[in-house]
Formats: sequence, C-alpha cells, structure tokens
Amino acid sequence: MKRDARRAILDAGAELVHRKGFNNTGIKEILDLAGVPKGSFYFYFPSKEEFGLALIDHYREVRTPALAQVLRDADVPPLDRLRRFFELARQRYQQWDYERGCPFGNLAQEMCDLSPAICEKLREVLGGLSRAMGDVLNEAAARGELAPDLEPYETAAFVMDAWEGAILRMKAEKNVQPLLRLEKMVFTRILSGPRAAPAITAGNSQGD
Repeated sequence: MKRDARRAILDAGAELVHRKGFNNTGIKEILDLAGVPKGSFYFYFPSKEEFGLALIDHYREVRTPALAQVLRDADVPPLDRLRRFFELARQRYQQWDYERGCPFGNLAQEMCDLSPAICEKLREVLGGLSRAMGDVLNEAAARGELAPDLEPYETAAFVMDAWEGAILRMKAEKNVQPLLRLEKMVFTRILSGPRAAPAITAGNSQGD
C-alpha cells in the first residue's frame, strides 16, 4: 500500500506538472488527484525539490521508455530508428494539441536557475538521451551511412539541441510545423548520407 501511494503521487504529479509546470502545481492538487491522505506527500518526499528529483526518474522510467526502446531496436536500421523516434514523439505532441512538450525540457527551462540538484539530474537524463542518439549514429557511421566528417556523438548532441528548440517553437506556434522542419533538415541535410567529392573541372585539375 505504501508503494502504491507513492506511485499514485508520482503519477498524479507527472500529469499535473507536465500540463501546468512545476511551480504552478500545488501539493494539495497532486494529493487530491492521487486520492491519498494529505500527510502522504511528506512521508515519501521531504520537500517539493525531492519530489521533483523523483519525478524526473518517474518520467524516465515510466513515461518515456517506449520512445527509448525505439532507439535500441537492433532489428531496424539505425537511421530508420531515429526517424521513427521523432515520428512517435511528434504524434504524442499532436495528441496533446502542442501544449505540453518535453517534460525534461520544460523542467529545465523552469527549474535550472532555481534548483542545482534538479538541474544536475536533468543534465544526466538529457545527456543519456543524447548518448543514446549518438550510439544510433555511430552504428550508421559504421555502415557507411553518414558523411565521414560527422562525428556521431557531437552530431547527436546538436540534433537533440535542435529538437528541444523545435519543441519550444511548436508550443509557441501551437502547430506541428517546427517539428516537421526539424525532421526535414535532419534527414535530408545533416544525415543525408556520404557527401560526394567536389567535381574537378578542367580549370582546376592538376597540371593546369
């Protein structure tokens, strides 16, 4: 029962915080939605900051593993896995009417200037996702599917930076276009495959 109460608080908090923000969500709201006694919150979480830290783990372990599994599916070619990852994320945001965005990105914008502990945990989570994308691009590079001048992990970090920015723009514009632009640029420009060497014309060939 104790474990169920803690999980109920985290489930309720994850929903409310994702929709309203961390500071705009009150403890009473969380407990009311969870349907647990009012004393339960501080029994499990000594402070709201401690709740925030647990909430990040909850998002990572309960809310996002389906997306993470897409990146690990060795039966699918690496770039197809990354494309599917973005497609599934985009479909989620469309289902939410572009009002929620990435829970980790939301918390980073709201809390990283206020809580060093939450900020450090978010760096860990976002870094882990970036490395997972880097592993996918490293596979693609080994298959000869990336331009040789693209370092997989640096490229993954850039793609993730651009993705979080596209999500922010999506929330502001309340439409899917920023995400579609991101996917188009990533897959038709950045990850479009090995680049052909410049053609040598008669005017710049050796010996002229």
